[in-house]
Amino acid sequence: MKRFMQNIRKVVPYVPGDQPDFPDMIKLNTNECPYPPSPAVEQALKQSESDQMRLYPDPTAHALNAAIAKAYGVEECQVFTGVGSDDVLAMIFLTFFNDNLPVLFPDITYAFYPVWCNLFRIPYAVQPLNDNFEIDPKDYEKPNGGIVFPNPNAPTGIAMPLASIEQILTHNPDSLVVVDEAYVDFGTPSALSLLSKYENLMVVQTFSKSRAMAGMRIGFAIGSPTLIQALHDVKYSFNSYTMNRTAIAAGAAAVQDAAYLKETTGKIITTRERTKAALRKMGFVCTDSKSNFLFVTHPKLDAHALFEALRAVHIFVRWFDAPRIRDYLRITIGTDAQMDVLLSFLNDYLKQRGI
Repeated sequence: MKRFMQNIRKVVPYVPGDQPDFPDMIKLNTNECPYPPSPAVEQALKQSESDQMRLYPDPTAHALNAAIAKAYGVEECQVFTGVGSDDVLAMIFLTFFNDNLPVLFPDITYAFYPVWCNLFRIPYAVQPLNDNFEIDPKDYEKPNGGIVFPNPNAPTGIAMPLASIEQILTHNPDSLVVVDEAYVDFGTPSALSLLSKYENLMVVQTFSKSRAMAGMRIGFAIGSPTLIQALHDVKYSFNSYTMNRTAIAAGAAAVQDAAYLKETTGKIITTRERTKAALRKMGFVCTDSKSNFLFVTHPKLDAHALFEALRAVHIFVRWFDAPRIRDYLRITIGTDAQMDVLLSFLNDYLKQRGI
């Protein structure tokens, strides 16, 4: 084998959800928002000047960072933006997780965490969720090189109370604790309220879910000015122009429309709770999801067979071939009409099997 082939960095990549393309499909597999972005986003896009595309974007993303800072009551020097929260989290891993001690995160969680650790040669150790799929703060009271977890967790949808997050922060004053809040807008208090008390806290959010801008790729982190400056130093050593002009303009417009965010998330929460109740009535077991998806199982059904049956009629949900969760499906909350089609299919599926 040639030496250049021997030196290729070998990693097992993250596998994203399918992006099928059928005119009649109901796509409930990648936690996208079923509603359009704020009308302010459309207006910002109309006002974008095409002749400006020949120029590099502002490397500081000032307009976007300033809008985020104002919306969340922090200083602009506390905000870091990137191409989706995946980009932001990857920069965090690369910047801060350089200890010989392992980074800690749950065994059932966002599948990109171990991928980044393997890519960047970061040691890590997974901490098992308890039998109720909950994070136990005591599992994070051990020597570590950093801690990261989603809240609400994914794919379980279960949220951890702020008191438990504070317990982890208190017991790890020398470790960076990253709270990944991709789904926080669907009914969970944000850890941003703890920032003034803990210099080792960093909170990450995204525009992909609640703000309906997955296609625009905008994510951000909020932390102390010292931590954010360190992130910028790494970013500018890697790629100075990560945020394009359109994303900066559209993102700034979206974050300023708090009323639309509240309206959209309110509709999704209402549909989530209605669907949760209907599924439980059919015999499904659902976690108490505080996200824009449900994590469900049925004691009399094979989850993979149900996944394939749904797929055959172009209803797409997510099944994970992973220990402890093979019997579960993750179902994104769509519109009321979409969820009614899903529920009708499931009702017929159960009747056909005498359940």
